[in-house]
Amino acid sequence: MSKNSRDSRRKFLQQIGSTSLLMAAGPLKSLAAIEKAEQRTIYYEKRISPNDNIKLAVIGFGIQGHFDLRTALRVPGVELAAVCDLYTGRLENAKEMYGKDIFTTKNYQEILDKKEIDAVIIATSDHWHARITKEALKKGKAVYCEKPIVHKISEGMGVIETHKASNKVMQVGSQRVSSIVYSKAQELLKAGEIGKLNMVNAVYDRQSSIGAWEYTMPNDASPETVDWNKYVEGMNKIPFDPKKFFWWRNYRDFGTGVAGDLFIHLLSGTHFITGSKGPNRIYSSGQLSYWKDGRDVPDIMTGILQYPDAKEHPAFQLTLQVNFISGTGGQEIIKLVGEEGTIELKGNGLTVHHSIMPKAPGFGGYDAVFTYPKSMQDSLTEAYKQKYTDDEKKAPTKPDIDFKAPQGYSDHLDHFTNFFDSIRSGKPVVEDPVFGFRAAAPALSCNTSYFEGKIVNWDPENLKLLKA
Repeated sequence: MSKNSRDSRRKFLQQIGSTSLLMAAGPLKSLAAIEKAEQRTIYYEKRISPNDNIKLAVIGFGIQGHFDLRTALRVPGVELAAVCDLYTGRLENAKEMYGKDIFTTKNYQEILDKKEIDAVIIATSDHWHARITKEALKKGKAVYCEKPIVHKISEGMGVIETHKASNKVMQVGSQRVSSIVYSKAQELLKAGEIGKLNMVNAVYDRQSSIGAWEYTMPNDASPETVDWNKYVEGMNKIPFDPKKFFWWRNYRDFGTGVAGDLFIHLLSGTHFITGSKGPNRIYSSGQLSYWKDGRDVPDIMTGILQYPDAKEHPAFQLTLQVNFISGTGGQEIIKLVGEEGTIELKGNGLTVHHSIMPKAPGFGGYDAVFTYPKSMQDSLTEAYKQKYTDDEKKAPTKPDIDFKAPQGYSDHLDHFTNFFDSIRSGKPVVEDPVFGFRAAAPALSCNTSYFEGKIVNWDPENLKLLKA
């Protein structure tokens, strides 16, 4: 490691210790989030021996595959060994980016058969996640699988059981659960900073054609450049359609719509912060409002999920929202609402605002007292004054909290650092298949509720659908 690299990482560590602590106003100074970021930086300082090098392959080299690989290679001791994609142009792109000697293929089994490959990133369309994951684990590979972990709820237990039998490391790709901001929110909630939780409002809106999955199409898309037969393997015969390959999120046969792409981020974040295993009642509604481009999934969806009282948290309601034609310009927010305030996560930071009721109940103003006879008004007023002190009539106040991650911080990098450190040390990952499925199942249940017009009942403890 060069001196410049060491100096820059020490500078990052110093930023964590000063900037973030200063911005975390309020009574809590021992931040688990800060310690977590420090551990990552110290980990970067360690020398990686040749025996600790990890040879990595990517299966699915689209947008997320590119982002995942770029981030993964920032972790010391990780080397790219192979790239798989069903489109010729992306294999050419891989060689342009990482060298002509990089092994490329359209057949993912060729990658799984390579004994020298230690780990794979699975960033394919959703309908291939479970199948490739199980094959990779059986071949002895560590797996980083993009969310959602499965395309269908029925696939979940098969992935979990295969993972257990393999004794290999597996991480699901919802990187926000590795964020120091989410760790801080978890800490504040556990400490009772907003009192007893009763509701979470979560929003992920967009306002662009690319945000609505209308990606730029290559001008050579054809059955000659795309292995369409492999793409639809095991399905009913579907004629070649470039949209269904390059815009796959828009189609239920290949993707999971706004629920599987974006609700799941909000769910995994909420579950991490609250420690929840999931909801037991799920309902959603929506519409196709603007992006009428042949897709068969809605562009606006709202979910209402009820979380039962559990040892990890009190009962609360979660509302989920995605709007692909949002006049806000787009936003991602998780707001935890408690009896004494709110924790709002937005971007790379959070704010806490308190609103605490006084001990004395309300009296006067917009109240019924003035509607009673004068003598009764006087007696009620005097009784109220006698029963409660002036202090009991005042709402207690607490300072707001503003916490921000250091400039340049990346939860995506933290997520991959955790994954590779788990491969080397055997320590647990942040998002294993059980956690990933506990987020995926409610998200996919929102699709079921929307398309079938019903409430879905789910057993979050035993991970199974229940009859109404």
